[in-house]
Amino acid sequence: MNIKIEYDGSYPNLCRGQLIVTIDEKRWDFGFHSLSSGGSVWFDSDWNEHVGSGFWTVSEWPKDFPDSLKEAVTDAINNQISYGCCGGCV
Repeated sequence: MNIKIEYDGSYPNLCRGQLIVTIDEKRWDFGFHSLSSGGSVWFDSDWNEHVGSGFWTVSEWPKDFPDSLKEAVTDAINNQISYGCCGGCV
């Protein structure tokens, strides 16, 4: 199985891109905003910003996407897209 990930999210809002997944010859357009970052942003007691990155999860799957492929696609996303939470939303 060949999984190709196309994603155009970029700084400062890495989580706001369009995700397209192609498995062998079948293409699924996930649209925009379909990924959720496992990262976080927080402030210390002196209001210094700290940004942590984390694994991606898919927040919206196409209706016809097979359940049996979701884990493999999530792994491919995390292997091919830089981890999220760049702090651009802060």
